[in-house]
Amino acid sequence: MPKSQVVSIHPVTRIEGQARVDIHLDESGRVSDARVAISALRGFEQFVIGRPAEEIPRIVSRICGICPWMHHLAAVKAVDGCFGAVPPPTGQLLRELCQVIAHIHDKILHFFFLAAPDFVLGPDGDYSVRNIMGLVRQEPELAARVARMRQLGQAMLARFAGKSIHPVAGVAGGFSKPMLETERRELAADALVLLDFASFALDYAKRSVFSRFREELQSLGAITTGFLGAVDAQGNLRLYDGLLRLMRPDGSWVDFPASDYERHLAEQVEPWSYAKMVYAKSWGEGFSLNPAAPMGVYRVNTLARLNVCDQVATPRAQAELEDFRAQFGRPAQGTLLYHWARLIELVYACERTVELLADERITDPLVRTPAESKAGRGIGHVEAPRGTLIHDYSTDDNGCITRANLIVGTTHNIAPMNLSVRQAAASLICDGEVSESILNRIEMAIRAYDP
Repeated sequence: MPKSQVVSIHPVTRIEGQARVDIHLDESGRVSDARVAISALRGFEQFVIGRPAEEIPRIVSRICGICPWMHHLAAVKAVDGCFGAVPPPTGQLLRELCQVIAHIHDKILHFFFLAAPDFVLGPDGDYSVRNIMGLVRQEPELAARVARMRQLGQAMLARFAGKSIHPVAGVAGGFSKPMLETERRELAADALVLLDFASFALDYAKRSVFSRFREELQSLGAITTGFLGAVDAQGNLRLYDGLLRLMRPDGSWVDFPASDYERHLAEQVEPWSYAKMVYAKSWGEGFSLNPAAPMGVYRVNTLARLNVCDQVATPRAQAELEDFRAQFGRPAQGTLLYHWARLIELVYACERTVELLADERITDPLVRTPAESKAGRGIGHVEAPRGTLIHDYSTDDNGCITRANLIVGTTHNIAPMNLSVRQAAASLICDGEVSESILNRIEMAIRAYDP
């Protein structure tokens, strides 16, 4: 009788960070468990303690080199709350503009650099060529255009805000500099170029990618969960602000401000991972990763945001959302549908950038209100590419941090990633036979979440 064994995928490839998957097989060669272990200890919640609050938005941008703007802006909003500062309308518009532009180049990176090799080159292809360089060789014109568009998105931020990585432009009470009319015109022209590319990218994916993997989009790593994302008072998709909407698996939901997150969400640590797991405390069922009956599990990120919103307030993205829901319903549960949703959000981010740059208030020179260091508590929220991002700070009388709690986008998705990996492994592994192709398909269930 063969012994039980553990098959490990280490490292998980084409993700943003470090992770390991351990697949436990029983004596018959069937999957008994599968776990995603996050091995990196970050420690930001502790080493910001004692620092002046106005320094924190510059420090936490180092949490992620891919989405530093999201941490920067969530932190700035939290510091606003600590100091009781209310930014003027133009300060808010400039912050949102930087955030949605950051979404653009991030989504291009994930779909084309990290996910596309599985679809364009095939999930069963040789791993030595199933990567971005293999994509370059097979689709050189597409790869060149993708690289130019991602560079353009980053260059837009660098030209206006000074930095595309490790930003410093957001400050307590607003934004550090106004936008000049010449800058607005240049950025508006670039935004139209990116919108044209986003429309092409979605059409290309629907025609050449998603149509070929119709079954896998809904079956690989398939689980049933709730969802969390931001909406405005009318139920429109929001990325920079709005209420949080927590949706149950049956599609019912409750809306609440980010400041009430502790009433609805709770965090838990499992012994095999440094990453916290978050669950829906307000559902009253506790937390369980039992694949037969998971409890308290919800998902964030692109698919979640499209599920929780009633509509999208930009025309092309709304038309695509309607087509998406006609095919997959609401809430759509297929894990690989994250990729489809990601490209719909790419279109939205480009359309929203065009809208913001057409707003006559965007060049108003009043971009900041005075902010005074003092004791307080502030909770800042934005929707990062990887999901709902919450920064929660408390300050003393000198305006220094006394307490910090961060719930980052990937943290919400750790629990569902574990369930998706287990489902994928159990559906693919039989009699203990594990091939490189099978392991890559299991990784695909993780890549969909863009952790």
